[in-house]
Amino acid sequence: MMVKKTIRAALFAVSLSVFAALIGLNMFGPSVGHALAQDVTQEKVVIAHRGASGYLPEHTLAAKALAYGMRADYIEQDVVLSKDGIPVILHDIHLDTTTDVAQKFPERTREDGRYYAIDFTLAEIKTLNVTERFKADTGKQVYADRFPGEFGMFKVPTLEEEIKLVQGLNHSTGRDVGIYPEIKDPAFHRAEGQDITKTVISVLEKWGYNNPASNAFVQCFDWAETQRIRNELNYQGKLVQLIGENRWGAPDGTDYDYLKSRDGILDMAKVVDGIGPWLPQVIEGLSENGTAMMTPTLISAQRAQLMVHPYTLRADQLPKWAGDMDIALKAIFDDAGIDGIFTDFPDQVVQYLASNPGA
Repeated sequence: MMVKKTIRAALFAVSLSVFAALIGLNMFGPSVGHALAQDVTQEKVVIAHRGASGYLPEHTLAAKALAYGMRADYIEQDVVLSKDGIPVILHDIHLDTTTDVAQKFPERTREDGRYYAIDFTLAEIKTLNVTERFKADTGKQVYADRFPGEFGMFKVPTLEEEIKLVQGLNHSTGRDVGIYPEIKDPAFHRAEGQDITKTVISVLEKWGYNNPASNAFVQCFDWAETQRIRNELNYQGKLVQLIGENRWGAPDGTDYDYLKSRDGILDMAKVVDGIGPWLPQVIEGLSENGTAMMTPTLISAQRAQLMVHPYTLRADQLPKWAGDMDIALKAIFDDAGIDGIFTDFPDQVVQYLASNPGA
């Protein structure tokens, strides 16, 4: 137990040093960076889900800097467009569950009572304060024990601002942390007269994320759009097809039940480099002897040599079969041989992999 606390304390100290550097503080002197260059040949990857969102409000630059300091291998960006066509980082197309838009622009709702990012210019979005996620109907914080919602001191970043942050830190630390953008709801954006996919791919190619060796994955839930990225837009970087459940409301032309099947896996393998399934779609639970029960979807994906990066592992919302993070991580990495995991708590996954190098 003492060893784990010591490791965690060390990781947290590094995290603080990175974040402090962003705001002009020098806590640990100039020698922290290059000595910590990560091993880019590491087989299992840690993907910071919306940044270190277990500790700081999701998709803020602060959360991304903290995730970088916690030594995540990839940092995720969910991308939507503003009214003036600028890619901004938000989990979904709405502004009203992570910002104070209702207070600043009370008359700007649509008929459904929601505030849509695409109805606001970038300049307007930049006036908003970002908070921990809360429920639109009640105002209650979704994860009560996370960063206090009343401390709304953060801003919505653009995709380019986040790329500059990651690439700048890569330059100053000597590491090579990747990005993992998701193109959100392309059909909605098309209906609004904007081509989000073409816009995002253009930004990625501008910043060098344009070939198979680029340290980036592009992900999308819309299977038709994923195929368009590869076949029509001719994007040469790494692609991941996200897999949801049809009952959640699948995009037109996307059948998640089919994609989870053996034939669906084989079809995806012709287009993408990996899949991003919901965690229950790859691990059903634990067997009587305590090992992970792998689903046919996972087995088919591994046979097709697709990378598998499930979402989302949260220390404060574990799967029912996992008593703690170590149990979950053993099932994911040791038993099931999964390639990487999206997590709100990247420090805990990094710590597990460091303590279990054979995982």
